[in-house]
Amino acid sequence: MRLSPDQLIFWQHGFFKLNGTIAFTWAIMLALAVGSKLVTRKLSTDLTRTRWQNLLEIVVTAIAKQIEEVGLRRPNTYLPFLGTLFLFVAVSAICTIIPGYEPPTSSLSTTVALALSVFVAVPLFGIMDQGVGGYLKSYIEPTVIMLPFNVISELSRTLALAVRLFGNMMSGAMIIGILLTITPFLFPIVMTLLGLLTGMVQAYIFFILAAVYIAAATQTRKPKTASNAGN
Repeated sequence: MRLSPDQLIFWQHGFFKLNGTIAFTWAIMLALAVGSKLVTRKLSTDLTRTRWQNLLEIVVTAIAKQIEEVGLRRPNTYLPFLGTLFLFVAVSAICTIIPGYEPPTSSLSTTVALALSVFVAVPLFGIMDQGVGGYLKSYIEPTVIMLPFNVISELSRTLALAVRLFGNMMSGAMIIGILLTITPFLFPIVMTLLGLLTGMVQAYIFFILAAVYIAAATQTRKPKTASNAGN
């Protein structure tokens, strides 16, 4: 039994190899790109719309609503990045119903890449919102003593994002694989459905945590009131 899609090798030439993680990751990205192109090619503003457009609007509206509830102003600014993260992790879990497929999120390399994308996006959005000086100043607030602790916090939460998603996805795949070996009939089907639910929950958690980290980086100081300004 494979513990990770990294161990599934499709092609190898010397140092270069095409493993399951790379193949399934690109397959998901291709499916998302083609699917979005097909759904959005004939968008309508009339009352009569396709089922796919209705589904797309429901998903986009729900994601934007969640971003706004986290506390991020202008949710449309963060929708492309956070929405893509959620859809990638969610589709990775949904595709487990396909025979022979292994979710790339059960590989540590994939979850590290996703966590690093959040690690890079947080300061970028923070600088966009507050400027370079305003964002860097947040590392020494309320006192300069907090600088090393804030830096460690940035690194540790990135590691936590990667390990949390990797551990939960890999453990689910391992349980299903073990049950398929022991009882290859009804019980693994139930566990597969449970795995789908777990995958969707992990996609939501990863999305919310990324949104919270960005919200923390884009917080600005409240303007002074008129009374305070007069004093």
